[in-house]
Amino acid sequence: MNLPLIINVLVFVALLILLAKTGSNKWSLSKKVLVALVVGVVFGLALNIIYGTDNLTVKESIKWFNIIGNGYVQLLQMVIMPLVFASILSAVTRLHKASSLGKISFFTIGTLLFTTAISALIGIVIANLFGLSAAGLIQGTQETARLLAIESNFIGKVADMSVPQIILSFIPKNPFADLTGAHPTSIISVVIFATFLGIAALQMLKDDHEHGKLALVAIDTMQAWAMKLVRLVMRLTPYGVMALMTKVVASSNIHDITQLGSFVVASYIALGLMFVVHGGLLAFTGINPLKFFKKAGPVLTFAFTSRSSAASIPLNIETQTRRLGVPESIASFSASFGATIGQNGCAGIYPAMLAVMVAPTVGIDPFDPVWIATLVGVVTISSAGVAGVGGGATFAALIVLPAMGLPVTLAALLISVEPLIDMGRTALNVNGAMTAGTITSQLMRKTNKEVFEQDEKVVLNQS
Repeated sequence: MNLPLIINVLVFVALLILLAKTGSNKWSLSKKVLVALVVGVVFGLALNIIYGTDNLTVKESIKWFNIIGNGYVQLLQMVIMPLVFASILSAVTRLHKASSLGKISFFTIGTLLFTTAISALIGIVIANLFGLSAAGLIQGTQETARLLAIESNFIGKVADMSVPQIILSFIPKNPFADLTGAHPTSIISVVIFATFLGIAALQMLKDDHEHGKLALVAIDTMQAWAMKLVRLVMRLTPYGVMALMTKVVASSNIHDITQLGSFVVASYIALGLMFVVHGGLLAFTGINPLKFFKKAGPVLTFAFTSRSSAASIPLNIETQTRRLGVPESIASFSASFGATIGQNGCAGIYPAMLAVMVAPTVGIDPFDPVWIATLVGVVTISSAGVAGVGGGATFAALIVLPAMGLPVTLAALLISVEPLIDMGRTALNVNGAMTAGTITSQLMRKTNKEVFEQDEKVVLNQS
């Protein structure tokens, strides 16, 4: 009998019960998630201090914690494809005008790519300011294993794909396979399939009004059903966040983090600057950035702890529509496209910083303006199709580095701090998608100001 393991699990269960008791209905979702985050950090830190990182008891305890943490993530993953499919289908049938669909796509994707270009430039500047270099990094057993995994799983599949091939991969050839998430770009494929299906429903409404009307009612019902499912799962967010945060803190290796401390610090400074850029863009379009970030808090916290942009899609859409006043049509597009196109953290800052670090080792001057301009362009273009799951940053790096004539070894050498930085990158990715949706809504004058100004407690009670 492993008594320490039993005690850890019992304490974890007690904390969950305490969180459920104290998190009354009068509390906003943001407050509940914040409390859960703090509890997870404190409990995880206590386990780390008492047992150490590589302790078997901690590893076994985390397996039990994962029932709540990973279980919550899987519940969200369960509703991603049905929600994206139903939301896009409903959005298209409500637009009634192809020009509106074109404007939404143009503004949303344009904002995502524009902010990715800025994030790449910030990553380059910060890496140069900190003097980061791949020279001197030691390749240990873990790093060697990671490099072999990268070479077998990614190289040849990702690095050799041209931009036209990446774009072609978006077009669905088997929508049923894409609905199962069979490919890295399945979300975009489902969006395209649902868009065509929605346009077909509108055509049927014109040609056969009776059947067309029945189709639209069925679509609205399916979309409302999917949103009810999302709200049901959303109530579990604080418990999922607590479990995920406990796992992250308890399993973090402080020694490895301090060894690569300059890279961690530089990365978070770059991420912080991009959040400021997002706030500036929102302010420029007439949105109060402080109120935006307050309402987006629970989603960003979940993205931070789960490290999955795709799993954040249901919370993303819910927050945009119920708290930020963005129409469902725009929210659905921005959340779906934002999970695979123009990820500011994983596809913007990270590959740009890696390229700057590797460049001197192969005789390239990372301060060369032409090289910098080329890198920003490559990062922006290749950001289309980056998988919105853990590992998406590696996916992006393996497209950018070979395109710039650079080796991919560095992607394996940063394995020890990868989870810590990936949390911040994912939060930035999701914030970028929400920013794109909010800006698009503002530019099209579709934002419901009453909803945006509404107190969050009222919104929570309504759901």
